[in-house]
Order: sequence, then structure tokens, then C-alpha cells
Amino acid sequence: MPLLEIRNLVKTYQAPEGTPHTVLDLPQFHLDAQAEVALSGESGSGKTTLLHCIAGILAPESGAISLAGHSLTSATEADRDRLRARHVGYIFQTFNLLQGYTCLENVLLAMAFGRGTDAPFAQTLLGRVGLGDKLHHLPRQLSVGQQQRVAVARALANRPQLVLADEPTGNLDAANAGSALALIREMCVENHAALLLVSHDAAVLGAFSDRRDLGTINRAVARPEGGPL
Repeated sequence: MPLLEIRNLVKTYQAPEGTPHTVLDLPQFHLDAQAEVALSGESGSGKTTLLHCIAGILAPESGAISLAGHSLTSATEADRDRLRARHVGYIFQTFNLLQGYTCLENVLLAMAFGRGTDAPFAQTLLGRVGLGDKLHHLPRQLSVGQQQRVAVARALANRPQLVLADEPTGNLDAANAGSALALIREMCVENHAALLLVSHDAAVLGAFSDRRDLGTINRAVARPEGGPL
């Protein structure tokens, strides 16, 4: 059984004029345990929406999503939150770090919603991403690249089976983008987590042997200008 299996997934939004607009119409998608897949697609093709559905942040109109043997589409919002905390690590494009909390506190807070806080493991993770000397720094005291490393550590805080990465190098220069991508992949391998990364960057996509184009498997048309991703 695949770690992640999607069938007949449909997600719609209200277009600016008030009519429903389908952004995802995905007949089938699957991901095996510990696999590493890069998903490409133009801006507005539904990449972020797909990740949000897989994480249980958004609920689709129809279809089925199974993650680690659990149905996300038949679960309540509270159950989806619990499943996400236990099974999914999410590296957001804009990092989404809590600005009033230190690096260590950001990781510990993620743990609090999952398997419970484990300060030694949180410190180990931050040390592994090169921030062992910045445990008590606030995000604003870090460079953009360092903030991204905190986001990687936080994503792995609950030892997830699946890590979702949404344009994880989009806010970094070329030099930092390469090292950040290598770090994400290394950390997923070390923690036996599957990785589903979405990007439109050819350099990022070229680093993956398993690349899939959302445009070829998504029957929905592109979103209207100004609509949700």
C-alpha cells in the first residue's frame, strides 16, 4: 500500500465573479514510503492547493486521500489536524515561523501538537541543520537561509512519514538554494521520511530522478488571475 494515495480529487474555489472554479481535478496520484518526488507546474496550476489538501489544511469537494492508512477526506477537521501533526511535516514557502519565539521554541511548539515535546531531539535537529549555536535566536535575528533551516528542523520535529515542501528555495539565492535543497533531501533520508516537493524551478526539478508534471495529470484548467493557488 502506498504511503499516500489520491483518487478523483476535486477542489474548487469561488472565482472573483462568484462562479465556481475548479483548480484541482486529479484522477490519481500516489507516493510510496521514503520516496522522493518533485512535482512541477506553472504558477496557479494548483500545486499549493494540492499540498494543503494532502496536509488536511483544505478539504476537497470530492475524492479520496489516504495517508499512512488513514482517510483524510472522511476525517473531521480536528482529526485531520491530529493526522497532520503525527504524519506530515510541512516546509512552507514563506517559512511561517512564529516571530515571537526562538528557534528552539518554534520546534518545540510543533512537537507539542504532535508526539509531545522532546527538547534533546529538538536541539539535535537544530544542530543538524547548523543552528546549534542559535537555539535562542528569534527568526528576525537570522538570515533568510537560516530561517529556512529552522523550518526544515520544525518539519521533522514529529518524525513524520511524509515531508511536503512548497517552493522551498523560492526565497533564496542560487547558492543558498542548492545547499537548502541538499539539506532537505539529506534530512528526509536520515529520518526515513518521504519527500514531496513542488517547484517551477528547473534547477530544483533537475535534481530529482522522479519528476511529475501536475499539468499532465490535473484535468482542471489554470486558475483565474488573482485567484487562489
